[in-house]
Amino acid sequence: MNITIAIDSFKGSLTSLEAGHAIEQGIKHVFPDASVTVRPLADGGEGTVEALAFGMGGNIETITVTGPLGDPVECRYGILPETNTAILEMSGAAGITLVPDDMRNPLKTTTYGVGEVICDAIKKGCRRFIVGIGGSATNDGGIGMLQALGFDILDPSGKPVPHGAEGLSHIASISADHVIPELSLCSFQIACDVNNPLCGPNGASAIYGPQKGADAKMIQDMDRWLADYAELCRRQFPNADASVPGTGAAGGMGFAFLTFMNSSLESGISIILKETKLHEYVRDADIVITGEGRLDGQTVMGKAPIGVASIAKEAGKPVIAFSGCVTPDAVNCNHAGIDAFFPILRTVVTLEDAMKTENAKKNLIDTTEQVFRLIRTVQNNG
Repeated sequence: MNITIAIDSFKGSLTSLEAGHAIEQGIKHVFPDASVTVRPLADGGEGTVEALAFGMGGNIETITVTGPLGDPVECRYGILPETNTAILEMSGAAGITLVPDDMRNPLKTTTYGVGEVICDAIKKGCRRFIVGIGGSATNDGGIGMLQALGFDILDPSGKPVPHGAEGLSHIASISADHVIPELSLCSFQIACDVNNPLCGPNGASAIYGPQKGADAKMIQDMDRWLADYAELCRRQFPNADASVPGTGAAGGMGFAFLTFMNSSLESGISIILKETKLHEYVRDADIVITGEGRLDGQTVMGKAPIGVASIAKEAGKPVIAFSGCVTPDAVNCNHAGIDAFFPILRTVVTLEDAMKTENAKKNLIDTTEQVFRLIRTVQNNG
């Protein structure tokens, strides 16, 4: 029996690879001679760095960068040496989880640290970048990142504008004269699963500003500043287009990448599946296994398990999914390529106990074993 496993992390409990190897253990209890391949899986958000770096033989780098509030933070990113690829999550340098609730203020929070991570990866030889831009604390249109890369973003007196969204209100000119030269040799795949434009009622400020600490006045101001910034860019940089879906992602980071770098905005799961070449491993599989911490109605909206199921169905393979819990509308997953799914909770427990790593691992092993005992029984009596 040949089995391919590509399961997303159970956030707070198991990484993608930990979950995959737990399933492998359960299978081996029943089919000790089975050929089992565990592949990393993520959707471009939290866990992508670890999943791809560890799952594809890469390295984890830890550096100190400027955090969203201007204080030093430690940020982890991955490098795949064979392809000179860096894997970043912008949340590691500018994430909302780095800002205490009572200090959330997008007028002040900066993406400068993201640019510092990119610079570090370039110095270490990387020319390809995979960047997840979810979970940001910022609304600065990416100007902090651009400043760290050497762009001169100046006020009317020729001084660098301040950090944060308030810096947008001071911009008089933007110059690429002092950008690090290697940037022109780099390409960026941006994991972006939202289609918001930069400005307007569905733009960065209006939709995501409130969760970052913005009040109504801030939202109005930031939206106007972003529009002015976009107009300045339009007159000078040919790729600037604030109406492109996704330019409003991460407080305008989508716009900054598309305008100033050799970048593309893509579905996070599409990037990961392509990068990990999952279709090659699915091709020879008898069964494909996927899943995530919670299967629900949102799973079918382009999340990682459905991406795996789509590849498996193209190859005509059966798909099983495991999850920490399921909701009634998880039945939609059955119509989207997952043939059967199984929650792993085995007793009534608190959420805290269910999410303990040792408990989640044991539950996943035990549930997998029982599912494959059923498979063996059907095979023996078929």
